[in-house]
Amino acid sequence: MASSIETGGAWSTMEDVSLCEAWLRVCHCPVTGNEMKFFHMWKKIHAEFCEKIPDSPRTEMALSSRWKLLNKEMAKWRDALAKAMNLYRSGENRTNELIQAQMWFGATGGGKKRFTHHECWEVVKYCKRFIIIPTGPDVVLNETPLRDSTTSNSPLDSPMSEDSPIQKEPRPIGRKAAKAKKAGNSSNFNSKFLEEIARQNSIRIEMEQKRQDMEVAIQAECAREKEYLRKKDMQKTDRETMAMDTSHMSPETKQYWKLERRDVMRRRLFQDDGPSNTDWLNDQNN
Repeated sequence: MASSIETGGAWSTMEDVSLCEAWLRVCHCPVTGNEMKFFHMWKKIHAEFCEKIPDSPRTEMALSSRWKLLNKEMAKWRDALAKAMNLYRSGENRTNELIQAQMWFGATGGGKKRFTHHECWEVVKYCKRFIIIPTGPDVVLNETPLRDSTTSNSPLDSPMSEDSPIQKEPRPIGRKAAKAKKAGNSSNFNSKFLEEIARQNSIRIEMEQKRQDMEVAIQAECAREKEYLRKKDMQKTDRETMAMDTSHMSPETKQYWKLERRDVMRRRLFQDDGPSNTDWLNDQNN
């Protein structure tokens, strides 16, 4: 087995973070991450790692061994956080929850008393393998639970899952399915577009009808106002005609105003019915 000197010495935080980022990028690739063989997976992870840290002496085997250690400790940290969340009480702050998680981490054994790879955790905490799952019933420190579902039965902790890519996720849809989906979306868009045009036309027609009705109402109101003013003006003229002083006028002028007065009387009596003449009044006078 190669010594730590031959494989690059002690691992730095930057190397650990770069390893986690490379693992996440390769294993969570939606195109190749689901079906990649173990050998090719670590070959690609090593290439990604070397892009982040050029001239690194770390080999594929060194990366694999380091990842086993990181994976184990971050899985323990995930479980410790889950237990701390179950014990989280209203009113306690986030710091108290992290303290409880550190206590759980140290109580699980394995030699290490505290979790120190927080930078690595920030990189991987949202991927499927490390998503925090509540552990259910509350448990108490320094007591051995009858069953620990997150450490004994979870497939995330099996030796196979430590080095293999993540569980299969749905592959991207094919070209035919994408075209069919696009055509369906286009048809749906066209249908909604035509419905919107019909709705706008209906609104426009309704507004035009209201405008026409308003114009008719305004014209009718103007006609009534004009008729009222005409009658008012005629009444004024009739009063002036009936009050006309003809004592100083010539006989012909007197006769004119006499006929005008008879016409006013006729309108008042018959409300403008019949021909405009003074025959009836003349017959009366005769």
